[in-house]
Order: sequence, then structure tokens, then C-alpha cells
Amino acid sequence: MEESTSVDGMFKLNGSNYNIWKPNPISSPRNQNHEGGVQDQHYALQPMMFLQFHHRKRRRGLDPEIEQLDVKIAFLHGDLNEEIYMELPKDSKSKELVNGRNYCPNLKSWTEKGREQFEKAFASIIIFLQLTSPLPLTGQESWFIPPAEAVLYSPETKIPRTGELALRRAIPANTNMKAIQDSLEDISYLLRIPQRKPYGTMEGNVKKALKIAVDEKESILSSIPAEFREKGSALYASLTDGEDGLKKLLQSIKDKDADKVSVGLASTLDTIAQLELLQAPGLSFLLPQQYLNYPRLTGRAVVEFAIGKGDGSTFSPEAAGQPRDTAIIQVVIDGYSAPLTAGNFAKLVVDGAYDGTKLNCTDQAILSDGRAGKDKGYSVPLEIMPSGQFEPLYKTTLSVQDGELPVLPLSVYGAVVMAHNEVSEEYSSPNQFFFYLYDKRNAGLGGLSFDEGQFSVFGYTTMGRETLSQIKTGDVIRSAKLIEGQDRLVLPKES
Repeated sequence: MEESTSVDGMFKLNGSNYNIWKPNPISSPRNQNHEGGVQDQHYALQPMMFLQFHHRKRRRGLDPEIEQLDVKIAFLHGDLNEEIYMELPKDSKSKELVNGRNYCPNLKSWTEKGREQFEKAFASIIIFLQLTSPLPLTGQESWFIPPAEAVLYSPETKIPRTGELALRRAIPANTNMKAIQDSLEDISYLLRIPQRKPYGTMEGNVKKALKIAVDEKESILSSIPAEFREKGSALYASLTDGEDGLKKLLQSIKDKDADKVSVGLASTLDTIAQLELLQAPGLSFLLPQQYLNYPRLTGRAVVEFAIGKGDGSTFSPEAAGQPRDTAIIQVVIDGYSAPLTAGNFAKLVVDGAYDGTKLNCTDQAILSDGRAGKDKGYSVPLEIMPSGQFEPLYKTTLSVQDGELPVLPLSVYGAVVMAHNEVSEEYSSPNQFFFYLYDKRNAGLGGLSFDEGQFSVFGYTTMGRETLSQIKTGDVIRSAKLIEGQDRLVLPKES
């Protein structure tokens, strides 16, 4: 048997790290003598590593109640300093003497049991941490660690969150104009910073944009076709010196007026978009030979929908207005990024294929009835332009997990999208489209739709977005008209 020692009333086994029994210095009531003349005392049990015991105060005339806390809780709460008091086990009728000192005969088994409980609890904690935060383990293969399955969102990703922003970025304009645009769009992100906004950085961005505009005036204006040069010159003057131009924006930043900066920035970016559209009279790439017999849109167009209630009810009134029988929605369709898809859709609108079409609604989309105009339209291949590329991909989806993002993202409320073909997902439906009702609560970790990069997006709702939430199954497209951009619609010869 191991030798034990005693220091100040605390017994400790040689070669062991466990403190054992200690007389209670506070309340050690003397009871009547047991057999052998040994008085029964209360003893203090010192905490073993992270094992903790909890006691309730001894009430007059009552025995103390002892509780054991979960070792995992004790572990997470750190080091322990509390002393507790408990009686010796009742089955221990007397204390043996080891080398003349008191020794509890069942102490060894008790401490070993405590050690086993601690080791099991500690192993459980390690397994829990490994499952929740996987870490490489020695000797494990690389496949043990699963790859990331989402694009984490941060302000640096700068994914377009509005249709206007996505459409502006899709314009294939002069590089100097794009540099001005990028510099100013950075301010949009800086304005989101709460409290102390970095006005110094904003001022630097505007000065940079103004310098490019002044130094590269000739390059900017020479990129505009001759027939639009006069209009372009007027827009350029408005950009640099106008009421809503760069100099006015610079003054608002110096005044540190966030509201004026926001309004002035929106106006300036709108002027830039108008200038860029003048610089892009057509497609910046050649279509594949096999697709030249499809309708195509070589720029921008605007479609106006008149939506009526199918059950005879009305749409909510506009500000200070009356309830409406018909709601007007305008959509900008983009031929720069999806010329075949936008061209086919524009032709269907001109042919009246959507007049009288019923709408079906889900939580995330408003779909046109696929039976309407069933014999009209072309089976256009899936058409998606990746961000940073100069031409779209056909019959190919994007791998968002690998960082591929489209120029026209699906993850925008009011995006206009062609449904998939019933036969093959490599093609879009000839005529069925839908309005996508993006909701970040149903999106992935990166704030992107789970279907991002899987559909042909070709436009966005720019007027009447607030009406989309009021559209119900059974409502009807009373009319659809191409009100702008018909001169950009190129039809195949056989049509």
C-alpha cells in the first residue's frame, strides 16, 4: 500500500496528485462516539482538476444535500476554487491507520472513478469541438475535411444588389468611363459604414474620377458615334460641372452630409450610365455562327407590362392615390449580356404572345403560364455571361462554389429570367419566363440564391417593383409592349 503523509490536516498519498479529505474548519459538529471511540466528523473534499461539487447550505437539524455538476460545465467555466463539505460514506464504519495516520479505505477506488469520469468527459469535449470546427488530424487523409460549399458574403465581394447596379455594370463602355464608374461605386460601400464615415477616402475617390474625366475628355467623347456626339457632349458637361456632377458631389462630401452625398452619387452614376450607353451602340463580340438565325437584341430595350387582378380585386393605391385595377411594371432587358435570350423575349412581346397570359405564383417567383404561346418562340440555348468575360457562355452553367458569378445575377429582387426547357436544361423555354422574388432569408451563406448561375437572366424590373408582392396566382398580363429599343431588335431573315 502506498505511504501517505499529512500536512496541516490534509492527507495526501505519495505519488498522487489528488487532494483528499480535510477537516471542516467552519462547521465540524461533534457527534456521539461510534465503536472504537473515533468521533465522526465532516470533511472537506478539495476539487480535483476540473471536477466540481456543489453543496447547499446546511440547515439547522437537516443533513446537507450534495449535487454533482456536469463535468463539461465545470470544464467550460474554468478553474475552480470552491471547497465543499460532505460526510464520509456510511459503509465506512471506522478509519484505518496507515503509518499512524488516518486513511479512508475506499479512497483509491473513488479517485480512480473520478479520473475515469474526467477522461471520458474531456474526450467528449474534444469530439464535439472536432465535429463543429473540423481540424486536420495527424494521419488523416485530405478528403476528411469537406470543401466549402458557399461564397461568404462581405462588402468586398461587391455583388450587385439592385437591378440598376447590375445593368450599369453590364454596359461594355470605354475603359476610362469604367474607371470613373468603379471609383464612384466604391463610395456606395463606404456610405454603408455606420457612425464615422470615411469622408477622406470618399473625397479621394471623387477627385480621382474628376481627374480621369478631365484628362481623358477626348478619349471619352471620341468613343461616342458621330450621330450621338452632341448628346454625349451635353452629358459630359453635366458630369463634370453640372448640378448633379462630380464637383457638386465633392462639395457635399466636404460638408460631410451623408444624405446629400447619397443623392448626388445616384445622380452622377445615372449620368455615367447614359454616357456609357452612347458609347455602346452594339454588341462588343461576335455571336457563334450557329446562332445567327435567332432573334437578337444588340443593346437595351424596355418592356411595359399591364397586370390585372384575376379575381376582380384591386392593387393597393400609390401614394395619395386611388386603388388601381391595373398595375404597370417596366422591365429593362439587356442584350449586351444575353442577346439571344433578350432578342427572343422582345420578339414574343412584339408578336403579342404574352397578352392575356395568366400568372402563377410561388414563394420565390411569378411565372407566366407555359401553355400560352406554346407554338411561339425559339428554343434558345442557356445563355450566361460570367463576370469579367467579354462574351456569354452557351449551354453551360456557372460554378458559384468556385467563384464564378454572372454579370446579371439572379440574386436580385425583380430579376427577369427564362425558365428551363422541359426537354433539356441546356436550353431555355421558348416562351415561359418568371420574375424572381429574391429573399436573402432563403439564400445561401454568401447572400446568393441557391440557383445562382443556373438560369438565363436577361433583365430587371426597374419600375413597379413594389407591385410584384401583390401579384397572386390567377392574375393576368393584360398587355405587354416594347416601348423602347425596337431599333436594337434584329430578326432572322426567314421572319
